[in-house]
Amino acid sequence: MGNRFSLPGKGKDKKELLSCLEAYKKDDIDWKGGRSWSLVYYAGDEHAEFVKRAYNLYMSENGAGPTMFPSLRRLESEVIAAVLDLLGGHDTEVGCMTSGGTESILLAMRAYREQARVNNPENTKPEVLLPESAHPAILKAAGYFGITPVYIPLDADYRADTGKIEGLITSRTICMVASAPSFPHGVVDPIRQMGELAQEHGIGLHVDACLGSFVLPFLKKSGRTIPDFDFEVPGVTSISADLHKNGYAAKGASVILYRSASLMRHQFFVDVEWPGGIYASPTMQGTRAGGAIAAAWASLMALGESGYLELAKRAVEVTDALVQGISSIEGLHVLGEPDMNVIAFTSETLNILSVGERLDNMGWRVNRINNPPALHLIATPNHAQVVSSFIADLEKACAAELSDPIPLPAGRAVLYGGTEAHMGVGEQRERALSRLENLFKLG
Repeated sequence: MGNRFSLPGKGKDKKELLSCLEAYKKDDIDWKGGRSWSLVYYAGDEHAEFVKRAYNLYMSENGAGPTMFPSLRRLESEVIAAVLDLLGGHDTEVGCMTSGGTESILLAMRAYREQARVNNPENTKPEVLLPESAHPAILKAAGYFGITPVYIPLDADYRADTGKIEGLITSRTICMVASAPSFPHGVVDPIRQMGELAQEHGIGLHVDACLGSFVLPFLKKSGRTIPDFDFEVPGVTSISADLHKNGYAAKGASVILYRSASLMRHQFFVDVEWPGGIYASPTMQGTRAGGAIAAAWASLMALGESGYLELAKRAVEVTDALVQGISSIEGLHVLGEPDMNVIAFTSETLNILSVGERLDNMGWRVNRINNPPALHLIATPNHAQVVSSFIADLEKACAAELSDPIPLPAGRAVLYGGTEAHMGVGEQRERALSRLENLFKLG
């Protein structure tokens, strides 16, 4: 965080402060210009400005007080109903809004754990089955709630290997997880087959559709072949879906959806003995940002089915152009067959992480992934303006690496959002912890 900081003795001029904030952003990546391939989902200035206005209308309102702000409860209910309709709901499903995909996943894992405590109190060591490619939020939930993660290996197409699942299910298994799609490879797990196994063994199946919920349904409507993944699959019992990704809402907006109210009940927290009154909280947050709820509703209503269909089509057009361009460069190939606008690519002849560093030096920001090492892109409609220049720079980076390789230390490991040179799992963990610790030090 840099040097120690304190409040000014007297408040500063507001125009000066806004100028200061603009100056602080000078070293940030130019995401609006398409230079970043993750973290920002942009549907254009007009939509962004509209969403900001909707957010500001409810900036001070708090979703923790539905009796004080019934308009927020109405907006949240309509968001949940709209997303359920999109994801195969049939009027019996329920859900609520959260601050993001991680909170949605945490709540789902808590619900499955609490359900297991009621239905099977002998199970004191609950387990969750998750593909090796599942989002680490599952592991975060497991660590927080005392659940043991059990990994499902991936098949040759980077999807959960259904042939290995049945042998992993035990009396301790409370649920399994599938991705739609997985973040690393952009592929949808075999959710219909996983749903059948879940039903057969009487366990839950959570689908992490944080990335795909506002792309996959519209690609299916446009005629592309998309694997089944939502509540149309009988074994699916919960879904997490982000509005602030491909839903183009303001940051801080996701939903957790359940097939039944009885399962959702287990995510709630209630304390009836607090001197301040009965405390009943539906999510992990206390205060719930009214602006995020209003902005999510506004984004859904403004874009509508036709808007999301057009944005999804444009995103996969960018994706198809990227796949074609990457595949045309000697030595590069895309991992698997992505189901939507998420791509990972690697090389057997070049050090792909060195290629990534060269792209960074050219002003791009690409993700790195592990096992195998690869570069990772999330394509959005905003990237249509840079596909040609990115492929040209990628080709230059590959040619430069081929002629003059960048020497990287052995055992180089990948951190989300960048690379670090260190060896061994223990050292990797310690480096990541130290990096976070240093990030939040004041001096």
